[in-house]
Amino acid sequence: MSQSSAYLLVSHGSRDPRPQAAIAQLAQRVQHKMQSDTPLALVGAAVLECAPLPLHEQIQQFSQTAIAQNVRHIQIVPLFLIPGVHVMEDIPEQVKIAQQTLGETVTIALSPHIGTHPGMENLLANRLAQRSADAYILMSHGSRRSGGNQSVETLASKIGAVSAYWSVAPKLEARLQELAQSGHQKIAILPYFLFTGGIIGTIAQAVDQLSQQFPNLELDLATPLEVSDRLADLVLDLSLQSPKEITANPSL
Repeated sequence: MSQSSAYLLVSHGSRDPRPQAAIAQLAQRVQHKMQSDTPLALVGAAVLECAPLPLHEQIQQFSQTAIAQNVRHIQIVPLFLIPGVHVMEDIPEQVKIAQQTLGETVTIALSPHIGTHPGMENLLANRLAQRSADAYILMSHGSRRSGGNQSVETLASKIGAVSAYWSVAPKLEARLQELAQSGHQKIAILPYFLFTGGIIGTIAQAVDQLSQQFPNLELDLATPLEVSDRLADLVLDLSLQSPKEITANPSL
């Protein structure tokens, strides 16, 4: 029995083992959901950084596994929340290199990144609804790429939160200052990150320090999205959408 496509979930990568374990778990959960319709569904995981092999070689290895199962089409699903340089430049370039190397043995297509899924709004809104606060902050890593943070701004507005960023302004301290001046006292902070890792630990330390800096504020730091059936459903739905095909033509 053959199937039409194999799916490779691509995340940023980290030296912290927890995100690596989480993406592998998410891939297994997505594969399990796919297997209800396609028993031989193949879903893998790869990372852009902090791996022994560059992404294009990871794609090539996964493609060989797919070919052995008589699958000739690979869909790359970027597990990134904002359209920064990694999404808009780095991953497409790595996919092109892989396609050029593989030639016509397989076709590779690139799905939109997970942050584009309209279901992300409901996922975040439901998480905020579980927390009792009079103000909410959606905190993203942030991107220095022009327009890279607009999706965060839009999401924050839709769920009744304000945005803050780890790497660019406005940062968390500035947002807390604004909210304190507006009379807010109990503030929930939702990290707009997929998985727990080193940066989440650093954010938690920063929140502890900010709690001392703003003693009149009650700060409630939520966890990242983490692996869940809801997130797996978004990834599954995104995987099944019409992706952008990558050709072997280096001029494209």
